[in-house]
Amino acid sequence: MQSTRIDKWLWAARFFKTRSLATDEVNLGRVQWEGRDVKPAKDVKIGDTLTIWQGKVKRTVEILQISEQRGPAPVAQKLYAETEDSIRERLAAAEQQRLSPEPAHSIAGGRPTKRDRRALQTGWNERWSASLD
Repeated sequence: MQSTRIDKWLWAARFFKTRSLATDEVNLGRVQWEGRDVKPAKDVKIGDTLTIWQGKVKRTVEILQISEQRGPAPVAQKLYAETEDSIRERLAAAEQQRLSPEPAHSIAGGRPTKRDRRALQTGWNERWSASLD
């Protein structure tokens, strides 16, 4: 086998759980072949470079083997090799994420309590009451 569809290869290499998910990700532009957006039917061959975004994680991999069958994870990992730059960038991003502060900690007062919410509601109702008291 010399080439296969990109969505089949992504599924076989276990980047996505189902082939339809792989197809959707390719259609959304989250998978690029040689730096270009492609369609799911694009044939890939050994030596091609793919850029794959999975959430916030970006991976650049080179295809080492072609497969159309999904196998065990150790076999799937032999289908590709992640580039050194990709590994370095991914680890740097993970470290940055780990060291970045939690956004919720920057809130001074925190979330309103049940008592605070009731106080807000009664104040609103009193102001906009329809009674003529």
